Amino acid sequence: MREVQIWSDVVCPWCAIGKARFDRALQDFEHADEVTVRWRSFELDPQAPATRDGDYATMLAAKYRTSTEQAQGMIDRMTQSAADEGLHFDFSIARPGNTFDAHRVIHLAQARGLQQQVKDRFLRGYHSEGAAIGLHEEIQRLAVEAGLDEVEVKEVLAGDAYAADVRADEAQAMEYGISGVPFFVIDGRYGVSGAQPPEMILEALRKAWPAQPLLDVMAPPADGDACGIDGC
Repeated sequence: MREVQIWSDVVCPWCAIGKARFDRALQDFEHADEVTVRWRSFELDPQAPATRDGDYATMLAAKYRTSTEQAQGMIDRMTQSAADEGLHFDFSIARPGNTFDAHRVIHLAQARGLQQQVKDRFLRGYHSEGAAIGLHEEIQRLAVEAGLDEVEVKEVLAGDAYAADVRADEAQAMEYGISGVPFFVIDGRYGVSGAQPPEMILEALRKAWPAQPLLDVMAPPADGDACGIDGC
């Protein structure tokens, strides 16, 4: 069995789009039943407060030092790209915030065999439903809806469980040179950067399946379908 590790953040629009494209590619992959998918942690804004309220375009423009018109253009492009993948983004109700605790719960979900379900629920809750993903009560609600035990989620959020796992993921990302997400590592040897089209992801899966000695990286398109600390 081979493993695909995916570094992403739950407030990253291109990560949600990239997941949808990866899922489509995996459906067409001849060895899909031999693939294990594991989500890895990446924080786009580690210093963010638990939640931020206000107009998303204005916040985006301030963060990345651009005009509100340019920020709105970014939002429109991401929204359309999401719609092309069957996703509904509503940035008018988005409540961005710190994602460290959400990542800890995603690690709990991995330990309980529910990582895909929890990751899906967090992405949909944030991008489509206005869930404040940095607030414990929202993390808990979404995680329980995805199948995790409420008491166990509360215990994790009340302490520092899985914090070391999040930091280990981030350290591994630095070692790989990952500066933007989503970033896919196939079988520890082949990397795909950005929310690539499904056919390109499928090509990468097929190319990586035979044994290869080195980690290769497929760069994102010139317009950069990824989110990093400098923007999306």
